[in-house]
Amino acid sequence: MAKALSSSRIAVGIFGAPHGVRGEVRLKSYTGDPLAIADYAPLTDETGERRFRIKSIRPIKDDMVVVAIEGVSDRDKAAALTRKEIFVTRDQLPPPDEDEFYHADLIGLNAIDEAGVAFARVTALHNFGAGDLLELTLPQQRDTVLVPFTKANVPRIQFENETITVILPESIEGEEEPKV
Repeated sequence: MAKALSSSRIAVGIFGAPHGVRGEVRLKSYTGDPLAIADYAPLTDETGERRFRIKSIRPIKDDMVVVAIEGVSDRDKAAALTRKEIFVTRDQLPPPDEDEFYHADLIGLNAIDEAGVAFARVTALHNFGAGDLLELTLPQQRDTVLVPFTKANVPRIQFENETITVILPESIEGEEEPKV
């Protein structure tokens, strides 16, 4: 198994704003069925030290649910959870099917061009509402490049070689060209 697949913790959601005054909190679920996040236990913070037990859950929209967390009984405690991601250990998740992967599997892969030349490393995967974006860090540069995570821009992922083929999109008028 490639190094990229060794991540021991996988993010399954992120807490949002408090919901009401009794300690409920919004939760954006990364699971296929948002309510399924309640089936995973233990849910933890990134370090695995703090655990979260969902006492109740209900949907509010597409990937958002409202949860009551054990030990969180007021709005202030719920607010303290805002923007904290929650994780499970990789072995709690089903293995991905062929041609499937977890987003965490992409982090750390070397981005190569169509000729096989490495030019960057995948440092994050984002979704700001208009589709997934790969964040690439270029060597010796502080800036990163965001690339749409589409078949046109990312035609191949080779976990066995720890590489991802990336075709940089044409620049948008007015933007600087990425220094590759």
